[in-house]
Amino acid sequence: MASTVSRGEAPAAPLRGELRYGFELARLLADRDFRRPVRRQDGPPVLLIPGFMAGDQSLSVLAGWLRRRGSRTSGAGMVLNADCAERAVGAVESRLRRLADRAGRPALLIGQSRGGALARVAAQRNPELACAVVMLGSPVVAPLDVGPAVISAVRSIAWLGDLGVPGMLSSECRDGACCAAFREDLRAPMPARVRAVSIYSRSDGIVSWEACLDPGAEHVEVESSHTGMSVNLGVYRLLAWVLDEEGQRWSG
Repeated sequence: MASTVSRGEAPAAPLRGELRYGFELARLLADRDFRRPVRRQDGPPVLLIPGFMAGDQSLSVLAGWLRRRGSRTSGAGMVLNADCAERAVGAVESRLRRLADRAGRPALLIGQSRGGALARVAAQRNPELACAVVMLGSPVVAPLDVGPAVISAVRSIAWLGDLGVPGMLSSECRDGACCAAFREDLRAPMPARVRAVSIYSRSDGIVSWEACLDPGAEHVEVESSHTGMSVNLGVYRLLAWVLDEEGQRWSG
């Protein structure tokens, strides 16, 4: 299905759908299970990776909920997720290793948008450190199947990277040698021991939902904006299901 989509010409839903973010957040905050979730003793540690041009703070609501449920959490250490993919995933791998070592067990990775691709590659390279990966609106099948606003932002960031601005991807990252290993690992099958779940929305105004259909992952559809996936009540219910199953798998 993903092969029918041309890179950079994603048939994303209307961008105005992203205005739902505030409503999604309000609905989440009003939910009692979000405010006072049942605390789990067997909750897996969770590494959170933000989306393109976002930082760890963008996932603070999710991190707080995970801690209330009993999971140890770690951010990716990102202020702005705009670096070369190979450098970025190297930092994610270091965080994953520290988190798994501290917890004494494999971690669950949750990545939003580009963060899902970084999470997938980090887990693919380090299956002994990861129990599962959950990708939120992540176009891992075709990373450039995104709307024109994002394409413009990528070009601007690449221009800065080409000038040598640190922490920015460059035009070479798309097809060049710097990210060749990353691109190969992103296409590689996931290890059998690592569960992969891709959560997508047909009304995503940023990313083509078809680009999220990782052939190695479970596909779960939600009604959500792209940016709102980190504060969407339906997504949290799915995450609770995955967290509980992974906790039982570890303790059982």
